[in-house]
Amino acid sequence: MTRILGWGTALGLLAGLALGFGYAPKDAVQGNVQRIMYLHVPSILTAYVAFALVLGASLAYLTTGRSRWDRLARASAEPGVIFTGITLVSGSIWGKPTWGTWWTWDARLTSTAILFLTYVGYLLLRAMVEEPERGAKYAAVVGILGAVNIPIVHFSVVWWRTLHQPPTILSPEPVSLPGSMRVTLAVNLAAFTLIFFYLLAKRVSLARLEEEARA
Repeated sequence: MTRILGWGTALGLLAGLALGFGYAPKDAVQGNVQRIMYLHVPSILTAYVAFALVLGASLAYLTTGRSRWDRLARASAEPGVIFTGITLVSGSIWGKPTWGTWWTWDARLTSTAILFLTYVGYLLLRAMVEEPERGAKYAAVVGILGAVNIPIVHFSVVWWRTLHQPPTILSPEPVSLPGSMRVTLAVNLAAFTLIFFYLLAKRVSLARLEEEARA
């Protein structure tokens, strides 16, 4: 299964790159810099998926006490942090030519930074608490509370006046994107989702081996 995910990831990334640079048109206003959307949007949506899994697995762990749910939560949080970091970096690169600055304390940027720091703290907490079971319980609470920020991140551009553009997808208002851009975005989102599940499968397997070694 992991091998299939790996090949699917490689093919998805190649297809996404080809579509992003060879099929999707240049934006009429922003020019070529807009193409970073095909990295920026899929990365934050994949982070949402990762942290939603952390939420579900953390609730299941606190309810059942089964270690498999804790493994899933931890394995989901790590790539979630990576994808949120990619979102922040790519957003800054996109923001420099568009807004004239690498960073501004915009509601979307600030809430995304808080999301990133929350789950970095989640991982640090697990590493700092010596007793694995107690650390898992503390982390589960952080994982549940941290997920509250996901809708704030996504809808901040709707609820408050911000520099950031409205949501590209999952928006309460219809978003007009040319068909070629929609296809390119969908392919890249699928590729990033495959990357996430590939990393997730690898990390769960590694966590299981670590537990067996400790036992």
